[in-house]
This record gives sequence, structure tokens and C-alpha cells, in this order.
Amino acid sequence: MAGWALGQAGLKAKTRKGLAALILGANMPDIDVFFGNAPWDPLAIHRGFTHGIVGGVLVMPPILAGLLWLLDRWHLRSGKPFKSRLEMHFGWLLALSYIGAATHPLLDMLTTYSVQLLSPFSNRWYHADGLFIIDIWVWLLLAVCIGVSKQREKKGKEWRRLPQAGIAILLAYVGLNLLITQKADAAVRTWAGDRRVDAIFASPPPVLSWQRDLVWREDGCYRRSRFDPIRGGFGPLGECKPSNMSDPLVREAIARDPRLQKFLKWSILPQADVIKDGCTARVTIGDARYGEGRRSRLARETLLRLAGGGCPRTLDNSPPNS
Repeated sequence: MAGWALGQAGLKAKTRKGLAALILGANMPDIDVFFGNAPWDPLAIHRGFTHGIVGGVLVMPPILAGLLWLLDRWHLRSGKPFKSRLEMHFGWLLALSYIGAATHPLLDMLTTYSVQLLSPFSNRWYHADGLFIIDIWVWLLLAVCIGVSKQREKKGKEWRRLPQAGIAILLAYVGLNLLITQKADAAVRTWAGDRRVDAIFASPPPVLSWQRDLVWREDGCYRRSRFDPIRGGFGPLGECKPSNMSDPLVREAIARDPRLQKFLKWSILPQADVIKDGCTARVTIGDARYGEGRRSRLARETLLRLAGGGCPRTLDNSPPNS
């Protein structure tokens, strides 16, 4: 909807195929979901190379513009009439492809899921924690602006102003949320004093977007709290839960299971649980941003077979299929 809203704000009138360039450009970085088994890690990791400045913003838009231009040439040769009276301007087509593509990593970076903005030169994850991954207020705002604008356009009325106003409101909304996140981050650091805290994440809830669910790393463990600027600010504090990533069974599970290795290339706050049952140990690794250990929404697990204590010496530690 970001690309579509920009189009309805007037940019689609710059060239034929302009709206397609904006919408496809805004979605193009997610092409990495089709390359999960690629041998090149920056491409195989979702929100890696195709979401960075190099891959997503510089390299891919010219490819999109070229494909749309070829489609337009084919359309011309087919002799079919265009619905639009616009002329083809390749310069604008390229510019709109760039604009659409730039919206994707910028919006993704506003969530706690983060992006590798400097991939492939750096595997560092960048996040601003300004929006929930599916912010209902953003979706409603853009949907209303686009829908009403389209109806006005069909009736021959002025159709650009409402999406322009909607984009301005969206920018103000994002700015306010970034300010709240900054205050939440400052509250954690003020509480910590001389304690060493890092990797602070302040996730807005799905609807109550002014609140923040906080989690941060503190000497090998993760601590949680909440921040609500309306109801008193920072607190209460949860206990510091260990990451368990140095547990020998966790290290063995990672060494044996490529799925866990791949998960850890994406995870920023990995947290493990180990449950022993007879001659087996179930090792689960989640990300503390999305729950604790095996209760993490995105957790991955594997089964280890143990030796000794009456258990057989020769064991198959291949990962389970599920």
C-alpha cells in the first residue's frame, strides 16, 4: 500500500507503468523469500541483501524499470490500446522504481524484525522500533486514502490531495512513535545506571501503539519490562532470564543442525531451552524479541540423543524432519 499511496498522491501520473513501478518496487525486496537455500548467506537470509542499500535500493530498481519498459514495448507491438493516455518516460519509470524500492527497507527498519541495511558488506541488523510489524493504524490510514482517492478519480474529481495528506499524517505518526521509542530506550539506560545493557528492543503492541514491550541483554541474560508514557512510564521489571547459549548441549545441537545455524544468522537475541527426557534432549532456540526460549513465536528445535548413563553409545543425532 505504500507504493500505491505514493501513486495516488500523484506520482503515477508521471509516466505509463508508473503505478506498477511504485507497487512492484515497494514489494520487490521480499523476493529473498524464494532464495532460502541460496549458498550466498546475504541472499538466503530474509531482510538481508535484497533489503539493503546495495541490493534493494541500488541494484534491483533498474532491473524492474527495464522489465516494465520491455513489457510496455511488447504492449505497443501487440497493437492493444492503453487504458491510460500517459506517455512512456523511462527516466521517470526508473525514478519511481527507486522510490518504491526505498520504501520497503525503510518501513521494515521501523519494526523490531530489523534489516541488514549494509549487506553484503556488514551483517549488522538495524532497527528503529517505531511500528508493529502489522500496524493496524497505518493499514487503515493508507487503505482509506487509496480507496477514496480511486473513487474520486473515477468520478473525474480531484484525487491527489487526500493521499498526500495521508502520507503527511503517516510521517507524523512514525515520528511520534520514534520519539516514544527513544524515551523508552532512555528509561532503560537510566534505570541501568552503570550496568552494561545493550541490544535494547522496544516493540509497539499491535493496537496500543504508544506502549512498548521492552527486552534487552544484560550480562548473558535477557530482562523485560514495559513502557507506557500515559500510565507512568517505565516498569515493572522482570527477572533476568539466562540465554543458555553456552550450554554444551545447545552448542552441540547448533553444530549438528543446519536449521539452527541458519536461524542464528537471523536471530539477534537468541535464547535456548533444553529439556532432557531419558536418552534424549530436546533443544529449542528462540529469539527473546518474540518470547522466551521455546515459547518464542519463531522458535526452532532439534532432538539430541544422549550417550552414557544406560543410553547406547552409538547414536544418530540427525535433526528431526519436523
